[in-house]
Amino acid sequence: MPEATSPAPSEPPINEDGQVLKSRRGLMAAGLAIAVVGAIGVVSTVNAGADQIESVPEASAPAEASDAAGADAANATGPLATASRKPPPLLPWGDRPKKLKRGAAGATSSKLRSQGLSAAPAEAGESLVPKGEYGPKGRTTRNSILRTAVTDVVPPKPPGLKAEDKTVNFMYNTGAQSADTAGVYANITIGRPELDRDDYHSLAELALQSADGSQTIEVGWTVDRVVNGDDDPHLFVFHWVNDVAQCYNGCGWIQADGEIKPGATLPYGVTKKFGIQYYDKGWWIAYDTAWIGYFPEEIWNKQGVKFNRSGYVQVYGEVAAGVNKDKTCTDMGNGTPSSKDTAARVSSVSYIDGPPVDLFIYSTAEKTYPVAPVTARSFRYGGPGDC
Repeated sequence: MPEATSPAPSEPPINEDGQVLKSRRGLMAAGLAIAVVGAIGVVSTVNAGADQIESVPEASAPAEASDAAGADAANATGPLATASRKPPPLLPWGDRPKKLKRGAAGATSSKLRSQGLSAAPAEAGESLVPKGEYGPKGRTTRNSILRTAVTDVVPPKPPGLKAEDKTVNFMYNTGAQSADTAGVYANITIGRPELDRDDYHSLAELALQSADGSQTIEVGWTVDRVVNGDDDPHLFVFHWVNDVAQCYNGCGWIQADGEIKPGATLPYGVTKKFGIQYYDKGWWIAYDTAWIGYFPEEIWNKQGVKFNRSGYVQVYGEVAAGVNKDKTCTDMGNGTPSSKDTAARVSSVSYIDGPPVDLFIYSTAEKTYPVAPVTARSFRYGGPGDC
């Protein structure tokens, strides 16, 4: 569990050395464990991008939740026996939900892209819920940035790592804002970043947080060999309770009736919509044209926390590098420098029942991954690292 350092200013300054190291979602064989240490003041940088969304839909009025989705649901990791809660009638961006264009189980990201499909189950007949302990997961909040972690997870093909060398360093390109909302959504470029052999992951995500940053819901895509077993981008969800990391794609996650689960393979080189919305006593996750599932609010209620509005919202790219590296060859985004129009983008960031979007955009690793603001709602991010 990360230990926060001294609080940062309301708009935190960027690190002098620009170092915020890669965070890779590591979740693989059973028995993996992680001990997270260290946190630092959070920074935020945002660039506006293309594919602007015309308007923000009004939040749907929450329906009364069924008693069937009680405290037991907080421990569920798969579909409920009864459909006790139904998703909002409209997706966060105002469209009616419809079936995803799904590929065959085991389809690669490249194949999905060539066929114009949205996602595919990662492997036929295999649960995508994490079975082991949790791999390293980076994080930024309004008061801190998780800069380093120590883990028992070792990247594939490690160059003779020793236990004491298994340090994870995190780097970020971020857009953030203090915002009281019922949800957030954005268009995000899905890349297939190349990972250095001793690094953990490269990802992009939406993070909706409580006002103090202690409670968090996350959704996005990640390239992580430990978590996913390959070099393709995969859909993931994650959450934090009272500043304690939970796990990838489980730990209370309730699957909707959709055809894919978190962990599904995604196409690369495309822009897709990702969203988080509070509705019917749960935080619902949307991807592309469908609702995927939700985290019931009981997860937080049983810890004595009321979490049904955001107080802070972030969108960011993240790299998790290993072995105490100050430099890395891992790509962020699509590997194209943010100075170029073809770089990965976070664009059309929008809130549900919230204030106008005015992101504070920053990089914690400016020398390695400069960020390029485009508008108050969009930015270009990432690059090829130091190679």
